[in-house]
Amino acid sequence: MKKILNYLFEHKTLSAAQAKEVLVNISKGIYNDVEITAFITVYLMRSITIPELEGFRAALLELCVPVDFGDIETIDIVGTGGDGKNTFNISTLSCFIVAGAGQKVAKHGNYGATSISGSSNLMENLGYQFKTDNAQLLKELEIAGICFLHAPLFHPALKAVGGIRKNLGIRTFFNMLGPMVNPAKPRYQLVGVYNLEMARIYNYLLQPAGNKFTIIHSLDGYDEISLTGDTKIITNEGEKIMSAIELGKRMVSPADIFGGHTPEEASKIFTRILSGSGTWAQNAVVLANAALALFSTGKYISYDQSYQAAVESLESGRAKGCLDKLISLQV
Repeated sequence: MKKILNYLFEHKTLSAAQAKEVLVNISKGIYNDVEITAFITVYLMRSITIPELEGFRAALLELCVPVDFGDIETIDIVGTGGDGKNTFNISTLSCFIVAGAGQKVAKHGNYGATSISGSSNLMENLGYQFKTDNAQLLKELEIAGICFLHAPLFHPALKAVGGIRKNLGIRTFFNMLGPMVNPAKPRYQLVGVYNLEMARIYNYLLQPAGNKFTIIHSLDGYDEISLTGDTKIITNEGEKIMSAIELGKRMVSPADIFGGHTPEEASKIFTRILSGSGTWAQNAVVLANAALALFSTGKYISYDQSYQAAVESLESGRAKGCLDKLISLQV
């Protein structure tokens, strides 16, 4: 690692092959925590290059525990995190609304490294048991319409750096990798990013994969549709900017989407919203993210139609039913 660090400290960048080798070695436990922390720090001081990100992604995908759901077309809704906004679990809530609307969801997530409660913290508090058993995950997908893939169980390198990321408590390049390495390889993706540079990089990397993707970035810094301002939207077909009124029928304030001070508080907010008792602002934000996810599948004639499907999923209780079924399947 010393050789690699000296190379990087000379303002040089890694090739895709070199980056891949480093991540493979991290997953094998070849480097100690101090060396890994120093390596991560390099990317806190400069932007990551596309070849480096490609190499890191290739390593994670090569080493990951495989998942096979056959011909089932799944979607994932995920943010990179690292926006420092501490919102409630908007992406995870949106996943259950999407599942309630009939679209199968393979949610990939992790513990919060830069937020109070990541999706894994939330699911654990709700009683979900993390697993890699393909048959059980497939059963959850078929019965509940959704399954959850806890990233460290599927990616050895993510497990190896989990403690370091939590101790650092700031955004690292691992935030960038999470949405690109879902082991289920979902057919559709709604990916939230924390800045426009990251949006451009994702656009470049996701285009060759052939799957349908939608990249979102709220222009005031959120890695999701926040409805606190306009949202940049990038898809396979192009890009545009949509207003909060267009996406969610209203604007909200940052205070409206605060995520709480503890994982337990975050879980209560999540349950309250999914049970239909959320505030107008909370509901609007979740529905907008779910609606755009549904629309991105190409199965709806218009965004308004997908928005109505999201509303019906939440208000009918089908979204909450998906959670109840999922938890009932835990053994």
